[in-house]
Amino acid sequence: MRFLKKRDPTARLAGELKAYALAMTRDPDIADGLVQETLARMLDRKDLPEDGPLAKRHAFRTLHNLYSDNLQHQDVRRERPADHEPAAGEAEAGTFDAVDRLIARNTFELLSPDQREILFLVDVMGFTYDEAGETLGVARDAVMTRVSLARADMIRKLHESPVRPLKRRGKNEQ
Repeated sequence: MRFLKKRDPTARLAGELKAYALAMTRDPDIADGLVQETLARMLDRKDLPEDGPLAKRHAFRTLHNLYSDNLQHQDVRRERPADHEPAAGEAEAGTFDAVDRLIARNTFELLSPDQREILFLVDVMGFTYDEAGETLGVARDAVMTRVSLARADMIRKLHESPVRPLKRRGKNEQ
């Protein structure tokens, strides 16, 4: 039973890791490969943290390192495939309507890979600045700066977008 308990956190992380990998790569096949390699490495570790948050940070750090290593070996930047499937959590964000989600997702896709990565960790996954810094191997101040610049760039791109939501009808207008 202890064997299963130890590996249970990695099973729960698979969806979150896939969303993170998609945010960075924009390619479902590459994202799947990164997630599988991350999980395999975690399963091979005998000293896998049993604490959920520690295991999660370790998994995200492992995936980040794998992605960075792969980038160093490639000269070609990948474009988003036409058959891109939404990442976990994209379709069920209850506070936005479908048009708002589409505008935000498309704007997010326009950001650089580094900006997408930092916003995904902090704004989507809810990592603290310290946790994101640990994951990326940078100081907390660097994370704060990157988040600030990425948010500002996203806001600028949102304002530049020609897509606008339709005006909502009130009860009296229906």
